[in-house]
Amino acid sequence: MHHHAHHAPHDHAHDESMAEVLDLDAAMNRPYFESLLDRVAGQLEREPRSVVDIGAGTGTGTLALARRFPHAQLVALDRSAGMLDRLRKTAEHNGFGDRIRTVEADLDAGLPTVGAIDLAWAALSLHHIEDPDATLRQLAEAMAPGGTVVVTEMESQPRFLPDDIGIGTPGLEARCHEAAASRGWNRWPDWSDNLRRAGFEMVEMRRDELGADVDDTSRRYAHAVLSWMRTGLDNAVSDEDLDTLDRLVGDGPDSVLHRADLVVRGSRTVWIARAIKEENR
Repeated sequence: MHHHAHHAPHDHAHDESMAEVLDLDAAMNRPYFESLLDRVAGQLEREPRSVVDIGAGTGTGTLALARRFPHAQLVALDRSAGMLDRLRKTAEHNGFGDRIRTVEADLDAGLPTVGAIDLAWAALSLHHIEDPDATLRQLAEAMAPGGTVVVTEMESQPRFLPDDIGIGTPGLEARCHEAAASRGWNRWPDWSDNLRRAGFEMVEMRRDELGADVDDTSRRYAHAVLSWMRTGLDNAVSDEDLDTLDRLVGDGPDSVLHRADLVVRGSRTVWIARAIKEENR
């Protein structure tokens, strides 16, 4: 899973900051992802033996796939060497080192050869590719007969705050989301037509609402997401809004780490598609 801009540099500080967001997101939404994997498993023609995680990030999705499909060999693709190093260590620690292989790859240069694919997983990553149609065509060609691809996207940044938070001007979160969207954050189409053009038939598309109880993990998640957002909004919102964000991600009484009015809401849009068998193309 990625949230960064497509051409963001992958330095150590960037990786560490993004890794925190990714890992907390996975911890927050683990019940949802497990139910999604159960739903995906119900759509498969057979138990997958080869699974590819496209844009694997820290590997939270890769590990979830490894747990759900215990007979599969998995390939985790990412363009960040730092993320993949972290993924390898986590896989070893969880006993999956012999089943998970990492491949550093910039998909804009082409899909690496990984063998016939039974299941491809692209969580919050497809929109970062410059030519996703080309990637999807290559993916369709690499799929085993009847292989399945799952694409997920986040409709907007997660929501944590009521409209009036008692500091700054009401509507801060909405303005920040609009500013992020205006800078191209997380822009993606309905992937259904792209998948069909590439050689897949749609199985299911759905939008799922996500929510979570407020606890220490969700507070740290809100803090990490808002901190990440704050780093990208200079000159995009008012100085007053930036000051309010600084207070929200600080450690004072206004911090999301301490607020009593915190909520955690989000969404995922999911596409499940199956490779069209050669004789049906």
